[in-house]
Amino acid sequence: MKIDFRKADISDAEILIDIYNSAFYSDYVKYGECPAYGKTKEMMEESIINYPKFVILSDNKPVGCVSCKKVEAGTYEVGCLCVVPEYQGKGIGTQAIKFVTSYYDDWDRFTLITPIDKKENVKFYTEKCGFEIVSAEMDGSVMVYRFVLKM
Repeated sequence: MKIDFRKADISDAEILIDIYNSAFYSDYVKYGECPAYGKTKEMMEESIINYPKFVILSDNKPVGCVSCKKVEAGTYEVGCLCVVPEYQGKGIGTQAIKFVTSYYDDWDRFTLITPIDKKENVKFYTEKCGFEIVSAEMDGSVMVYRFVLKM
C-alpha cells in the first residue's frame, strides 16, 4: 500500500466531505454532535481556505485527511486527522503525523484535541506519535484532552 499526501484545494470539497462523514459518523452518533461531521460544501470550502488540508491517498485513492494551521510562531494546531474506517489501523495516521512534522519545518510544537473517552485515539497520539496530554477541557458538550508534541 503506497501512501501519498496531496494539498487539498476547493475542488476537493466533496471528496473531503465524504471522507469526514465516513470517518466521523460514529462520533456523531456517540456524542450527538461532531464539528467535522455533516459539513455543507460551502462550509468545507471555507475550511479548506482557513485550515490547510492534505488529502491522504492510498494507491491514489482518497482515504483520509490531515489539516494543520499555524496558530503562532512555531506552533501548529492539528485541526483534523481522519482516515475512513476501512483503512484505519494500517499506519496511515502515523504516516500523516510524520508528514506534517516534516512538511512544516519551522515548528516547535503541534497541538490537538480529542475526546477523553476515545481510548484508541489517546493511545495512538501518545504511544505511536509521541504527544503528551497537557490538559482536559470541554469542547461543546464533550470532554477532551489537549495534546502537545514538542520538537
